[in-house]
Amino acid sequence: MTYSNKFFLFLTFLLVSFGAFCQQTSSPRLIVRGDDMGSSRSANLASIAAFEEGIETSIEVMAVAPWFPEAAQLLRKHTGVEVGLHLAITSEWDGVKWRPLSHCPSLTDEEGYFFPMIRPNPNYPERAILDNRWKLSEVEQEFRAQIEMALKHVPQINHLSGHMGSTGFDPEVAKMVAGLAAEYGLLLIDSDFMQELGVHRATYAGPKGTSEEKEASFIRMLENLEPGKTYQFVDHPAYDNLEMQGVGHIGYENVARDRQGVTDTWTSEKVKEAVARKEIELVTFSSIAKALPRSDPDSENVNRTAIRSYLEAVKNQDQDLHSLMILRNGKVVFETWLGDNAATKPHVMFSVSKTFTATAIGFGVQEGLLDVSDQVISFFPDKLPQEISPNLQALEIRHLLTMTVGHDVDPTGILRERSDSDWVEAFLAFPIPHKPGEQFVYNSLATYLLSAILTKVTGERLLDFLQPRLFRPLGITGATWEESPQGIAIGGWGLKVKTEDMAKLGQFYLQKGEWNGKQLLAEYWFDAATAAQVPSLPAGAKRENLSLAVEDSDWLQGYGYQLWRSRHRSYRADGRNGQFILILPEKNAVIVTTANIPNMQAELNLIWAYLLPAFE
Repeated sequence: MTYSNKFFLFLTFLLVSFGAFCQQTSSPRLIVRGDDMGSSRSANLASIAAFEEGIETSIEVMAVAPWFPEAAQLLRKHTGVEVGLHLAITSEWDGVKWRPLSHCPSLTDEEGYFFPMIRPNPNYPERAILDNRWKLSEVEQEFRAQIEMALKHVPQINHLSGHMGSTGFDPEVAKMVAGLAAEYGLLLIDSDFMQELGVHRATYAGPKGTSEEKEASFIRMLENLEPGKTYQFVDHPAYDNLEMQGVGHIGYENVARDRQGVTDTWTSEKVKEAVARKEIELVTFSSIAKALPRSDPDSENVNRTAIRSYLEAVKNQDQDLHSLMILRNGKVVFETWLGDNAATKPHVMFSVSKTFTATAIGFGVQEGLLDVSDQVISFFPDKLPQEISPNLQALEIRHLLTMTVGHDVDPTGILRERSDSDWVEAFLAFPIPHKPGEQFVYNSLATYLLSAILTKVTGERLLDFLQPRLFRPLGITGATWEESPQGIAIGGWGLKVKTEDMAKLGQFYLQKGEWNGKQLLAEYWFDAATAAQVPSLPAGAKRENLSLAVEDSDWLQGYGYQLWRSRHRSYRADGRNGQFILILPEKNAVIVTTANIPNMQAELNLIWAYLLPAFE
C-alpha cells in the first residue's frame, strides 16, 4: 500500500471514527478453535497449517495422546498461536488407543486404556466413564498430571478445555477443574466462560459432508455473524491420509474425509476473502477474556479534541503512524490502527524488546536466580577470552542493564556481521577500554547477554520464562522472538507483539508490578528500573560532538534498566522507527505507538505538543 493510500484511509478514519470515540469495534469477532492436536501426526501438521496458512486462532492440544511429543515440538516453533490444553479421559477410536499419565484404574478398561466414551453409548455398552464407578480423586490426579506435562513442554498454554465433555460431565468435576484452572493461572473454556463473556457458538450453516459443502456452509455462517458479537467455531483439522483412514469408531467412520474438509475450509482463499469482506476480527480466548478495560476520553478526563488535533498533525507531517493506543486510569480511552495494521496483528518491536528482557531479569532477581551485582564472566566460564582484562572482570549485570559496559562503540553491528561467531564469546572478547559504569554507549548486544544469562541460569528460553510470570497473567499471547545462531532469544530486538500487549506492559510498569490485585514483580525493581541510573546519549552519539540542548531531547534525560527517561517526568520503552511505550506517572497514563517514523524525536514532539495537554 502506498503512503498516499494509507492516508486516504487515515482521512476516512478521521471522518467516521470520532462520532464513536471510545473505538469499540462493531465488527463480528470470531475465535476459530482447532481441537485434538496430539491425537495424530495428521492432526499435528494440519493444525499448524490451519494457523500458518489459514484462519485458525486457537489450538487445543492433548498431552495424553500418542503424538503429543511432536505436537509440543511444533508448538515451541510456532509461539505465535494461542494454545489450550484439551483435557482428556477418553480414547474413542477403535484402531488407536491411549492410556492415562497417572494410575487411575476407575477411568480405564481391563487393558489399561481410557474408556472410549464419557456418557453411555449403545455401540459401546459398559465402556463409558458414567457406566463405571469413576473416582473424582482420580480424575483430578489425571488432569493435574496432564496440566503439568503440558506446561513443561508447551509453556505458552494459557487455557483449559475438555475433550468430549471431560471437564463438565458432573458438577463436582466442573468445580474441581475450575479450581485447577485457578491454581495454575489458566483460563477455563466452559459454558460459564462463554456466558460471562458473551461468546456465542457458531456452526456450519448447511450441509458439511464434503469439503465443498463445508466451505460453502462455513461462508454462509460467516455472513450470518452479527456486528458487535463474539463467536466461537470449533472443529478438528487433519488430512485424509493413510493414518487418518485407520481412525474411527462406530457411528463416525468417515473421519479422514471429514477432517480434511476442515483443513481445506480453514485454509480456503474463498473463506479468507469472506472474512475480510465481512470485516470479521479473528481473535483468541485470551484477547477476549484478558483485554484491558475500555472507557472513553470524557469519562477519564482526556480531551478528545486534542487527540483529533494530534492525528491531524501526524497527517500534516507525513508521519507513518501504524497504531495509537491511549490509556488513562488503567482504561483504554482511544485506539486506532492505520493502513494494513490491525489490533490482532503483531508488530515488530525493535528495541522495545529490551524492556521485556529487562523485566525478565527483574523476575530472575526476585526469585534469587541472579543479582544485578553478579559478574558477567561468572556465567560463561567456557566462553571467556584467553586473557581477562580488569574491565571485563569488573563487568556486572547492572552494567548490561544500563548500557555502561565500557565499550567505545556499540559492538552489535560489528559482531552480527560475523555470521559464524558465537555472540556471547564475541561480545566477551570485544575490547572494553573504559571501566564499566562510567560511560553510556547504546549497546543492543548487551541486552543479548542478559537473555543469554537468563537462559543459562534457568535452562529456559526467554519467552518460556516470561509465560507464567508476565505473559499469562497479563493475557499476552502470540508473541514471537527471533533467536541468535546459538538458539538464544536475541533480547535486544526481534520481539513481535500486538499494540495492546505493549499497552499492558506499560500499565504493568505504571502500577509498579501490580496486576489484578497481585504484586507479580516487587515494587523495588520498578523504582530502580525507571530511575535515571546513568546519563544518556542518543544511539551512536558522542558527548563531545553533541549540539542538542538537554531540554530539547528525549534522549538526554537519563537511562534506567533498558528504559529511557523522557521529558515531562516520564519514561519509556522505545524501538527504532517510532515504537513507543510512553509512561506518564503524573497523568496516570500510558501512550503506545507503532510506526515507521525514522525521526523519532519529531514523533515525540507531536505527542508532547498535542497529547500531553489532553491529560490536563
